[in-house]
Amino acid sequence: MTWNIPNILTLLRLLAAPGVAVMFLYFQRPWADWFALILFVTAALTDWIDGYLARAWKQESKFGAMLDPIADKAMVIIALLVITGFSGMNPWVLLPSTLILFREVFVSGLREFLGDTAGLLKVTNLAKWKTTAQMTAIAVLFATGLFEHEFLDRTSGMDNETLDAIMSGAAEDPLGLTWFAGAAEITFNIGAVLLWAAALLTLITGWDYLRKAMPFLREEANQ
Repeated sequence: MTWNIPNILTLLRLLAAPGVAVMFLYFQRPWADWFALILFVTAALTDWIDGYLARAWKQESKFGAMLDPIADKAMVIIALLVITGFSGMNPWVLLPSTLILFREVFVSGLREFLGDTAGLLKVTNLAKWKTTAQMTAIAVLFATGLFEHEFLDRTSGMDNETLDAIMSGAAEDPLGLTWFAGAAEITFNIGAVLLWAAALLTLITGWDYLRKAMPFLREEANQ
């Protein structure tokens, strides 16, 4: 193992992945949402920073090349589990998340089966766009949870008649309820669209990896 700044950043990103879920165990919402969002976005940024530094400083290594996709997958999978949980198993989140998780498990299994020949499944530019779309969608959906919980906190103990009057514009809105409700709806819609786009890219790249691996799979079958 080569311990340099790019590899250390990658390792920290890997360690941050379970930290996103841990935030919801040790902190009350919306603080947990805030901390999870900040941790996830910070860790996601290191995905670009460590790669840039490794190339700029000529510190690319086999250890970094191995650890980087593992850290990315751990971040995405754990974050999707958390988001699926607090979204109440919403199908607009659950279905693309299922496709993404299925692809990640499938490609990881394919790489393991191919062994020494797994080098043919190199990360493509489209796969990098896929990872970017996934992380952006997750960050936006974490913001949705934040806005939703702020709305719930501010309406706690409020009767339905008063709430309906505020939301319809018939009464003043000193707590900013309409803003939080609107922000939650907008971020959810944007996040869902990005997540479905990421799922589509995930399936395309997964099929590309399978297509490249097919000659080796046929060879194994003939033996």
